[in-house]
Parts: sequence; C-alpha cells; structure tokens
Amino acid sequence: MSLSSSILRKLPAAGLPAAAIMVAALGLAGCSQEKAEIVQEIVRPVKVVEIGEAQTTRQLEYSGSVRARTEMNLGFRIAGKVTERLVDIGQHVNEGDVLARVDPSDYQLSVKSAAASLDAAERQVETVDLARTRAEQLYAKNFAPKSQLDQARLTYDQAVATRDAARSTLAQAQNQVQYADLKASKNGIVTAISADVGQVVAAGTPVMTVAVDGEKEVSIAVPEMDIAGFKPGKEVKASFWSDEGLTLDGKVREVAGSADPQSRTFAVRVSLPNDPRVLLGMTANVEATVGNKTQLVSVPLTAMTEKDGKQIVWTVDRGSDTVHPRPIKVANFTADGVAVADGLKQGDVVVAAGTQFMTENLKVKLSGDAQQSASAEDDVATTGSLH
Repeated sequence: MSLSSSILRKLPAAGLPAAAIMVAALGLAGCSQEKAEIVQEIVRPVKVVEIGEAQTTRQLEYSGSVRARTEMNLGFRIAGKVTERLVDIGQHVNEGDVLARVDPSDYQLSVKSAAASLDAAERQVETVDLARTRAEQLYAKNFAPKSQLDQARLTYDQAVATRDAARSTLAQAQNQVQYADLKASKNGIVTAISADVGQVVAAGTPVMTVAVDGEKEVSIAVPEMDIAGFKPGKEVKASFWSDEGLTLDGKVREVAGSADPQSRTFAVRVSLPNDPRVLLGMTANVEATVGNKTQLVSVPLTAMTEKDGKQIVWTVDRGSDTVHPRPIKVANFTADGVAVADGLKQGDVVVAAGTQFMTENLKVKLSGDAQQSASAEDDVATTGSLH
C-alpha cells in the first residue's frame, strides 16, 4: 500500500477539497522518490596508486652457503685397510700432518723382496764384470776370439740393466710404504670424512675433504630463467644471516656450463673478499641487479583481483570519477607487490584497496590527489604510492 493511499484513507472526506488532498499525496510521493535517488548516488571513497615510470632493472636474490674456493678430496695412493684416523670434522690441519693410515704390512714385505732382488742383481753384475775383464785380457793376448769378448760385454750390460731395474722396484716399494700415511698437502679445515677405521679403500678413493685456507666463495643455484643475469665478473652484494650488518661486495667467478639434471638449476660461485667474520658453512644471500627484458610496472598485491578467470585491476577514469576493470599480465610477484608486464602504463590510476567492492562504472572519490610514484632509479619494489 502506498503512502498517498494511506493519507487519503486517514483524512476526513469533508475536511479538505479533493484537489488539495491529491496535491499533498503527490508531493509526499515525490519526496520519497527523491530520497531513493539520493541513496543510489552514493560515491565510494577509495585509495589509489598512480603508475610511475616502468622499471628498467630488477633485483635477483638467491641464498647459498659459504665454501672455500679450493676443496681437496684426499685419498690414499695405494689400496688397503684403514687402521687409523687421526683428525675429526672441523679440525684445522697444517701441511704435512698425517690424517689417516692404512695397513702397510704387504708393502713392507714388497720392500724386502725388492731389496733382495737388488742384492742378487748386484752380485750378478760383479760376476759378469769379472768374466768381461778376463775376456778382454785373453783377447788382448790373442788367446780368445773377438766374439767371446763381445758376448762377455753384452752379458755385463744385461746384468747392469737388471740391477738398475731392481733399484727402481725397490724405490717404488719404499714409496708405497710412505703412501700408507695420508698427509695434508695444504693448510685447511677438514669438512668431510668418507672412510673410517676398518674400511678397505681402493687407491684414489676419497677419504677426507679439506677446505684450503684462503679465499672463500658463496655457492648458489640459479634457475635457467635468470642465469643470463649472472656472467663471470659481474659484481653482486653478499649479506649474511648471522650478521645483518655484514655486507660484502662479491664477484661472480664461475658459472656451470650445464644445468643440474634434477633441479634444472645452474651452479654459480661468487668470490668474496677476505674477511675474518665470514666462516665456512654460513648462509649468505646474493643480490644482483639485472636488466628487464620487458619494462615492468608494479602495483600493490591488494590492487590485483580476478574477474571471469582473468587477473585484473580496477582503474579510475578521472574525467568521470568511475572505475573500470582492466586485464593485466603478471610478470612475477615481489616482496612488496606485483610486477605487471602488460596492461598498465605510466599515469594510470589504480584502486589499491577494497577491490571486492568495485563494480563497473561505480562512482568513486579519491581520498587525495594521486601523485606519481618514485621512478625506477630509486630501486623500490613498487612503482606506486597509496593515497
């Protein structure tokens, strides 16, 4: 039942003329309609961000661990059973220190056998030397033919060669006895032990790993999409979890020629300046500045939403103060926002918060005049500022 019908029913028929009653009813109905129209014209205040200059560079950050530039995988030069291990992981060793030993018994027996062979060869040389001397004397007196002298000399030369071979065999056997001791070839820290007492190892099998004292590096794994930004000689920044105030200038020294078949990442090694605060095994972050293949602009994460399965933002038409959806192409997500590769340009005004309340052509009121954000040279992650 309408308001005018109610009024007509309550007023007495004889109190007012019919025309006056109708005018009053129509006036009340008009007021009601005007209030309804005022409610529909609500203007919603919004926070916005104005798109600044596109970023021409971006920051890459990867975590890795501190390692020595040179790591030696040490192994015995002979096969045998490990009888002693003289160092532990983390222990500092000096050049020449004995790290482990294998059983030298068999090699000591080889030394004795080689020594006996050498002794026999030397006796043989003495014997044939006497025969050669006598053959020379007989030939000088024409009591023996020239062929007998030649044969004596040949026999002597063969005996000398056999003696020299026996000496080499003895020296080799003596060396093998010395190889039963695994020694450090440089100063460093033991970082890994691969064999222990009682284990039989082959010649060359890694038994211990020693990180050589000196230059340290950070080893990181870089995916193939970003490996082009890491070239040997590129300058980077290295920070450390253990000390927030410690930041060092590093340089890319080495990039793997092929990707790891499992992780599909490339191993990159970054050299560090000598600093006593940097210890082996520390976790470090490596930051590098690289150029963008495409110019990117950034918006706050709260500015992005979805509509009809597409990622969009709501842009503000300053002429009519209305909002409209605009599809965007997201390049990547950063710690401070969303990097947009396509769909926005410098000067666009984007709703930064409350996107769930936006509808097509909704009338809005900016909470302040939008101002252009900092340019890419400021090295900020977002290219807009809230208002």
